[in-house]
Amino acid sequence: MTPQEELNYNRIAEAIQYIKAHFKEQPSLEHIAGQVHLSPFHFQRLFTYWAGVSPKKFMQYLSIEYAKRLLNKGRATLFDTAYQTGLSGTSRLHDLFINIEGMTPGEYKNKGENLRINYSFAESPFGKIIVASTPKGICHMAFLNNKEEAFYTLKSRFPNAEYHQMVDKIQQNALFIFREDWSKGNQIKLHLKGTPFQLKVWETLLKIPKGNLSTYGAVAKKIDMPKASRAIGTAIGNNPVAYLIPCHRVIQSTGNTGGYMWGSTRKSAIIGWEAAKTNVE
Repeated sequence: MTPQEELNYNRIAEAIQYIKAHFKEQPSLEHIAGQVHLSPFHFQRLFTYWAGVSPKKFMQYLSIEYAKRLLNKGRATLFDTAYQTGLSGTSRLHDLFINIEGMTPGEYKNKGENLRINYSFAESPFGKIIVASTPKGICHMAFLNNKEEAFYTLKSRFPNAEYHQMVDKIQQNALFIFREDWSKGNQIKLHLKGTPFQLKVWETLLKIPKGNLSTYGAVAKKIDMPKASRAIGTAIGNNPVAYLIPCHRVIQSTGNTGGYMWGSTRKSAIIGWEAAKTNVE
């Protein structure tokens, strides 16, 4: 690292600490830039380069995590939550949740209340899976060792939803993919909940062709965040839909398969199976 790079790194580290300490005041870009003696334009570019997100988005993430903690306690009203987070009103809180969580603050507080989720267990070439769907599409798919634990994990994501153990058409379309019928891929609908960054990463994974592999660095470049490989890895690790969102197709630049939520052995098996099926085609 050159002296200038070290100086820039230290400035951004100082800015991050300042935002963490003062996000409830919702400081402006100009104000934060002034704290580290940079122009707003130069600070915006440096922060995005080193942190992988813009200063505004970083502050939004801090704000929404704080708001979620308040709502999880169950006692704060939406107005109180907006006020304590430093937002000007419930409309800004609403916009923040829609942009980052993909749901309203009320829906987050209710944790899936009035949402009907069908789920079932099925066999795949790589072991048993649980697959769950809403009227909008597949919301969860995971390989499992224990049915009770798998259902508990699903329920923890939508604690107040109404659950029905049954197979529906949405799940059937998704399960076709394990029968080597990739032609039905465009019939699979997904109902995803995540931050814009996570959704952007998952969307990029969907574009990796079957039988092909990519790297964390390549995915970072695809979304124009070349320094965000670590954040990319975290987003991939939070993938809620195994196989359909092909996080198994992302490996390390060294050629090692890398980690996988459902086991590195299973990841290697999936990669080999897809390669073999693709070569046969």
